[in-house]
Amino acid sequence: MHWNCKVLSTKCESPARRRLLQLVGLPLLPRALLCAPLAISATPPPSVRVRPGQAGWPSTSRWQQLAQQVGDALIEVRSPLDECLQALESEACTRLFKALKNPYFLGDEVALTQTLGWVDAWTSRPSAYAVAARHTADVVAAVNFAREHRLRLVVKGGGHSYQGTSNAADSLLVWTRRMNDIRLHDAFVADGCAGTPPCRAVSVGAGALWAHVYDAVTTQGAGYVQGGGCMTVGVAGLVQSGGFGSFSKAFGTAAGSLIEAEVVTADGAVRIANARTNPELFWALKGGGGGAFGVVTRLTLRVHPLPETFGAVNLTIKAASPAGFRRLIAMAIEFCERSLVGPHWGEQLRFRGDDALMVAMVFQGLTRSEAVAVWEPFLDAVDAAPDLHVEFSPLKIVSTSARDFWAPTLIKRALGFVASDDRPGAPKGNLFWPGDQGQAGQVLHGFASTWLPASLLQPDRQAALSDAIFAATRYRIVSLHLNKGLAGAPAETIAAARDTATNPVMLDAFALMITGAEGPPAYPGIPGREPDVALARRHAAAIRHAMAEVRRVAPDGGAYVSESDYFEADWQRAFWGDNYTRLLAVKQRYDPDGLFFTHHGVGSERWSADGFTALET
Repeated sequence: MHWNCKVLSTKCESPARRRLLQLVGLPLLPRALLCAPLAISATPPPSVRVRPGQAGWPSTSRWQQLAQQVGDALIEVRSPLDECLQALESEACTRLFKALKNPYFLGDEVALTQTLGWVDAWTSRPSAYAVAARHTADVVAAVNFAREHRLRLVVKGGGHSYQGTSNAADSLLVWTRRMNDIRLHDAFVADGCAGTPPCRAVSVGAGALWAHVYDAVTTQGAGYVQGGGCMTVGVAGLVQSGGFGSFSKAFGTAAGSLIEAEVVTADGAVRIANARTNPELFWALKGGGGGAFGVVTRLTLRVHPLPETFGAVNLTIKAASPAGFRRLIAMAIEFCERSLVGPHWGEQLRFRGDDALMVAMVFQGLTRSEAVAVWEPFLDAVDAAPDLHVEFSPLKIVSTSARDFWAPTLIKRALGFVASDDRPGAPKGNLFWPGDQGQAGQVLHGFASTWLPASLLQPDRQAALSDAIFAATRYRIVSLHLNKGLAGAPAETIAAARDTATNPVMLDAFALMITGAEGPPAYPGIPGREPDVALARRHAAAIRHAMAEVRRVAPDGGAYVSESDYFEADWQRAFWGDNYTRLLAVKQRYDPDGLFFTHHGVGSERWSADGFTALET
């Protein structure tokens, strides 16, 4: 038997090697847990996973044995929605549906996910049991238990998956939310990588949320770590899916900033993955999809120097007619090519069906006056053509010290720039952007994305792109996320992103185009609070039509795995392109029996849609 025996170097914890600011201590693992056999299947893989009540489902005594291993971390899961199913008009049900708009409430509830479902695709269902892991040893116990008893295993951190991968009925859930420690390092060297230059870094437990990481790294530590734009997204899931944030045009993806990860693989072994230790597993964790290769328990990410300023630009221009809107789109695309495709800019240009352009962008490394100077030529051109528009919203260009960008200051709360967890006694760092609240408790009607190559910005192709965007807006709002394509990024940012599993088309894309639709919190079987299925299907059809218009000019744009169509047909190529063959080889090595299953995850084509039955191959 081949053994992969990697022990954490004791010198890694030396004060001389790492002078660190410890915000919350990370527990050291027993050496034995880091020295375990590589997963080798001694018996044929299970063809069917068991459900409660079926032969093979663990007995009460076996669950008690697991409880003895993990203590009170084992939870028999009950959904708070059950009360509404039984008593719709109860006060508790009314309170619950109000709470469903609080992303922190959703994240702290073991039975729920941030999105409650996707009409005709999936509905959030609670697991039968959950291990609310506090330490890596709890994760090891859960993984071993699931493998030995042929259980459907689910992994959840922040629970933000649009694809529903954070939940499955009749499963055992590994819930990492309580593994939220954060530790800053002044000079980090990955295990086994002696001789490589040390760098500033942050080690984060798998269940930490980006709001808290930004607070530790930026507000307190005066550094920058590349994370997500939405502050309540979980760190581990974002990194494993690629991880674009508002300033990715400058700093790249979260996956590209990963230095090292600790991961529990299907055989129950705790492995360190970095550029020299388990390098193929390390590469797969950088964008290969969350929950596909193991349970990540800790990640160490590069901390970048913090720019002096961050800022935002907000503006809406409503055209006087569809013809005027078509001209406005063309002007915006030309301006984008000339001034916005570079490391200073990120976030969105939104083109609406009511012939309006919404600008919701951020910038870094510029003063407010410099940002104003960038936008003046475009605004002057629009203003000089009165037949082009009927109204401007007030232009807002604001900037702040980058260190204060995520700080929970009183004035930011008072002016509505940030929102906070409204539960009594909630930590003051539980913040989120007000614009993201619409996602809390949403039921998706449809969602799709595709990368737009920078070649579409060439003068001879801009008209075709503008026509496609205009045609798409006749069906749905279209958003160009300029930060989610890396064309125009610095060379070192491109190089780091190239060494990840994310579809390489992102490297040459100037933006990720997204369109979608959703409804308010709703749940099947609750009278008066059920999803509007008819409306959802109309929206889904409109989204398909909008995407078809754009794919006429970007047929090979793929899709971003975290923000994609649940029904994506050629998902392997769409999400990962030519990287998929390599990812499948990593899957076969570290999880040959397919213990880790997610919808449209690597290797999922070998299983039924619910992940319970292996398919003939």
